[in-house]
Amino acid sequence: MELFLEPIDVWLFRDGKPFDALSDHRARSLFPPYPTVMQGVIRSHHLVVKGVDLRNPAAIAEAVGTTEYFGNFRLRGPFIAKKESDKIVRYFPVPADVVLDKQAEVYCPLRPRPREEAPYVLTNAPTELPMLLWQPEGFEPRKRQLGQWLVEEELFKCLHGQLARAVPGETLFARESRFGIGRDDATRTTREGVLYEVEFIRPCPGVGLWVQVDGYNGWPDAGLMRIGGEGRGAHFTRIEPTLGWPQVPAPLPARFKVYFASPTYFEEGWKPKDWGCFFDGTVTLQAIALNRYESIGGFDWADIEQKPARRYVPAGSVYYFTHDGSARLKPGLINNAITNCWPEIGFGQVIITEW
Repeated sequence: MELFLEPIDVWLFRDGKPFDALSDHRARSLFPPYPTVMQGVIRSHHLVVKGVDLRNPAAIAEAVGTTEYFGNFRLRGPFIAKKESDKIVRYFPVPADVVLDKQAEVYCPLRPRPREEAPYVLTNAPTELPMLLWQPEGFEPRKRQLGQWLVEEELFKCLHGQLARAVPGETLFARESRFGIGRDDATRTTREGVLYEVEFIRPCPGVGLWVQVDGYNGWPDAGLMRIGGEGRGAHFTRIEPTLGWPQVPAPLPARFKVYFASPTYFEEGWKPKDWGCFFDGTVTLQAIALNRYESIGGFDWADIEQKPARRYVPAGSVYYFTHDGSARLKPGLINNAITNCWPEIGFGQVIITEW
């Protein structure tokens, strides 16, 4: 089923940074939240839908699995979405392999070129990558603007080498900071020096989150649920499964690139130990474009401790490949995801196109 979630009030989706008393004074919020957050939201509400006794661990495990075993549950998303007329459109991070043109204010995709053909440069790009990314001639780049998003149609233009226009995040959601003072519950007085700031997300009218859920049934067509920090409210609506997810070409083009729509985890940082875990046939990584890693952790309420943080390749990263034969994405990959961790809940979601 596909769900569209709309806010009843502001939302709070904290990053994985610890926020204990006196350790930090500001809690930053993310939008969209990580898949780890959304899987907790969906699985928790499924317990409500099924009327599971929350005091019965065995019944909970049977209904939604455990922290490490998800059963038949599959999640894709969340992605920012907006109601436009009679349809819902999704928004994605700007790919890392583009530059912003100074004159036209459009994003121009970079193009791979063999190292020996490129002008002399100093770079810390791994030498195992045969190509570097260069901008086409005639474009005057400027510094990229942070917090911009591409509607799905513009994203596909970009992935196919065409110019694309982005929208600023301010047209989709606003960030609101609220302040508080720590209290001593024993004396019911304020604690000196314990001032904190929490950042909330207020989606603009018609803006929410799109998620695709498989493995759960029995949900009503609409309803209310708790979501994110402080258990804020959301109104969910089951929508017609018209958006779906772009199909992976089979076989893959001789030159193909992989755009990561959600963060992904690899055993060796920016790459896995072996690309053969994800592809049938021999593929060669030619070039990559990625932003700074993201640390994803969280808090374990069961054991009352901070979860270990892992470094993930961020959404928007692009990997360029070639192959000589009929390479394919391995059949049986959960969600067709390219990740060494948690493909069941939405990490490693990819869109693959030719370059």
